[in-house]
Amino acid sequence: MQVAPVAATQSAMLHVGTEVPLKLSEELTTKGKQLQVGQRFHMEVAEPVLVNGVTVIPAGTPAMGEITDVRNKGMWGKSGHISARILYLMVNGRQIRMSGAFDNKGTSGGIGAVATSAIVFAPAGFFMTGTSAHLPIGSAVRGFIDEDVPLAINTAAPAPLVVGAPAASAPVTAAPMTVSTGRRN
Repeated sequence: MQVAPVAATQSAMLHVGTEVPLKLSEELTTKGKQLQVGQRFHMEVAEPVLVNGVTVIPAGTPAMGEITDVRNKGMWGKSGHISARILYLMVNGRQIRMSGAFDNKGTSGGIGAVATSAIVFAPAGFFMTGTSAHLPIGSAVRGFIDEDVPLAINTAAPAPLVVGAPAASAPVTAAPMTVSTGRRN
């Protein structure tokens, strides 16, 4: 006798504003002046997102962001700056809109140092620069779901164990067994 499992689903919703912990999958830096406004970059979900105790967005799910502002380091102690926004993530082939923004700023050359250099050593202040903005791979970013996503969560219980009647036993005949002792006669 075989028992078919009963399929049951529960309706749930991934709501707007649900926080999704992300991390960068690539480095973002103003060093080398390679970043451009509009450039896209990869991220991934850092920790699974649960709804009703069920993982609906697993860790490692790919996400995409976009650079919104870039300022490279410059003269007179000007530091680099990066601003970016989170666009979407991909779950089971479905693109889910995300919101959230983040930025990073390098350290400046120091206002006092720049002011002193400008007054005392005018040409020297011209050559002082701040540092580049830098976000290494794995940097934590917070994103938020930007649309309600209906979910169908499978709540089927595992099929019950079916135990049948024991098979009729047949007489067992065994062939003689040879055992080697390792000695030669």
